[in-house]
Amino acid sequence: MELKAETTVQRHSEAETGADLFIRALVDEGVEMIFGYPGGAVLPIYDAIYKASINHVLTRHEQGAVHAAEGYARVSGKPGVVLATSGPGATNLVTGIADAMMDSIPLVVFTGQVATHVIGTDAFQETDVMGITTPITKYNYQVRRVEELPRVVKEAFYIARTGRPGPVVIDIPKDISSESAVVKEKREMILPGYTPVAAPNVLYLQKLTEEIRNSKKPVILVGAGVIHAGASQALLSFVEKRNIPVVSTLLGLGAFPGAHPLFFGMAGMHGTYAANMALYDCDLLINIGARFDDRLTGNLSYFAKKAVIAHIDIDPAEIGKNVPTHIPIVADAREALEKLNEMDPPIQQAETWLKQLEGYRNEFPLWYRSGKNALAPERVVELVYEQTRGEAVVTTDVGQHQMWAAQYFTFNQPRRWVTSGGLGTMGYGLPAAIGAQLAAPDETVIAIIGDGGFQMTLQELSVLQELRLPVKIIIINNQALGMVRQWQEAFYGSRYAHSLIPVQPDFVKLAESYDIQAFRVENEAELRHVLKTTLPNKEPVLIDCRVDGRENVYPMVAPGKGLHEMTGVKP
Repeated sequence: MELKAETTVQRHSEAETGADLFIRALVDEGVEMIFGYPGGAVLPIYDAIYKASINHVLTRHEQGAVHAAEGYARVSGKPGVVLATSGPGATNLVTGIADAMMDSIPLVVFTGQVATHVIGTDAFQETDVMGITTPITKYNYQVRRVEELPRVVKEAFYIARTGRPGPVVIDIPKDISSESAVVKEKREMILPGYTPVAAPNVLYLQKLTEEIRNSKKPVILVGAGVIHAGASQALLSFVEKRNIPVVSTLLGLGAFPGAHPLFFGMAGMHGTYAANMALYDCDLLINIGARFDDRLTGNLSYFAKKAVIAHIDIDPAEIGKNVPTHIPIVADAREALEKLNEMDPPIQQAETWLKQLEGYRNEFPLWYRSGKNALAPERVVELVYEQTRGEAVVTTDVGQHQMWAAQYFTFNQPRRWVTSGGLGTMGYGLPAAIGAQLAAPDETVIAIIGDGGFQMTLQELSVLQELRLPVKIIIINNQALGMVRQWQEAFYGSRYAHSLIPVQPDFVKLAESYDIQAFRVENEAELRHVLKTTLPNKEPVLIDCRVDGRENVYPMVAPGKGLHEMTGVKP
């Protein structure tokens, strides 16, 4: 994608350093917070930050910074901003950048670089940031002239938050941030090579309306695109006017109220029976803002084979990529839904279909073993939901606990569910909770994480200690890499090769060393008491929940199977 901005400019009378231009550009974009970690190549920028009013959060690792920025972006809806130095500082951001790209999270990531005159000489802490990040960014830049910096920053924020959101990287050589220049202030920006489509084709909307009129078994699949577009209210109106059942992707949870009678749960590998059978047996599938990824669809040979497929998505590359689409609607989800809501709702003849799905929901609910001597991990999530009454922002790592949180915590509002979807990044939950809490300081933020993932980014406890952020950490501690162990049990003859973690630090003592109140619980009564006494506190808390390590996530669609071939549907 070639970008070339045409601008109207006005000269300032005084020269400014690149670092000062950097700060002014962020202020112009309304940036309130930077997540970062300093180093030699960005010292001029950090010197400017020292004198600026923008808040800076010093994480204890660059990966923590980028995940915190993701959490901030998911909850606030604003681009997260990250700053790191050259070399290892930049490469430590790669996982988070890839994570944001997969999940369409708007980030603007600034990396330091060695001075322009030594680029390409293998100078100290030099890495090819452009080469490394090109496949995992929406766009990237390397600034070669001080005068370009304001324009590049403005373009980056625009690209990151428009169309399908995503990460943009700006690589800034050290001499660029140190040098001074009389700048050109941009008044207008035109990007001929970047023209995201937001308005839907009305003819395709009319065709969709006609298909709804003819359908006997319609279903709506909602994805994160609904949340990114701010389309939840328009979606609710659309659904209730037409009485169509709704299922969700993992990242779409909260886009439609989870407690609504027309919501039949999360679909996919660990989705509910009712949701998966709705996708399998429908005659009209309306996908709004989801990617049709493999964890959702299962074996494509069996996916929605009886259905007319309609797909509303801001990214034309996603339409028809995995599933043949009969009604392609390239548009912003909110604009498309608002246009559909202006049309007369067709008379819907799907009562028999709704009763069928309600029968599935009643006959095949989610279930788990409730042992007398061990704490069920699913019960941990249920208790957190009960004690918070669902009024919480929940972040997770990736694995069994992530699926249990998705299954047993009901999300009725958007931007309350913060998790790593496409990349499946362990270590995500704790730093993401930091960003989420900073984005929503008055909300209860719960980090539900596994004992494996927690140990990947636990150094970020120091940020909770420093800022006294009231994040509540719930460790689902089964002394294993739970999902790996489950797959080894199911597909590798229970040969648990390096998935069990019998030796761990004392997480309570670890938290206390960071001046964070901590508890270890082993049964429901203990957990209920600790939650009741600590959730109202405006201080960080860690709760180490020792759970039954034999528990698996069910239902499950095994690799290569269709959504109708779920195992573990009944006890």
